[in-house]
Amino acid sequence: MNKAVFLDRDGVINKEKKTYVKTIDDLEIFDNISSCIQKLKKNNFLVIVITNQSAIGRGLIDVEKLNEIHEEIQNHLAKSNTKIDAFYFCPHHPDENCLCRKPQPELIIKASNDYDIDLQSSWIIGDNDSDVLAGHNAGCKGIKTDNSNLPSAIEKILKN
Repeated sequence: MNKAVFLDRDGVINKEKKTYVKTIDDLEIFDNISSCIQKLKKNNFLVIVITNQSAIGRGLIDVEKLNEIHEEIQNHLAKSNTKIDAFYFCPHHPDENCLCRKPQPELIIKASNDYDIDLQSSWIIGDNDSDVLAGHNAGCKGIKTDNSNLPSAIEKILKN
């Protein structure tokens, strides 16, 4: 079985925007994300993004635009010879009470089935309580932090 670190996207990989990241022009990837992902991958962790993207449910962007944003993140990481293994997203408006929106664990469980992940050996890092709660609900450990403390969060994971 594999071990993984699940990352929230907005606030961890890229700057969060109050008006949502709707195009690649809105995307501001944090400088340290490539080195952070490299370190996880060097230590045999899969790196998987689990993200709520209610901008889709709000009609602000479509799945095609979201995929372009994720492709741009991958292009950025490829310059450092690294990548995110997969992106899982909830497209629903928060009022829809769907099963895939964090803190529900559905997306993490789906990823664990798709990639044969041992959730007890895995972690989630996110900047909201709902991120950590989704991890706990799925059976993995969680760290609440934004990008500014991401390197120390990764060090904590590697020591455990």
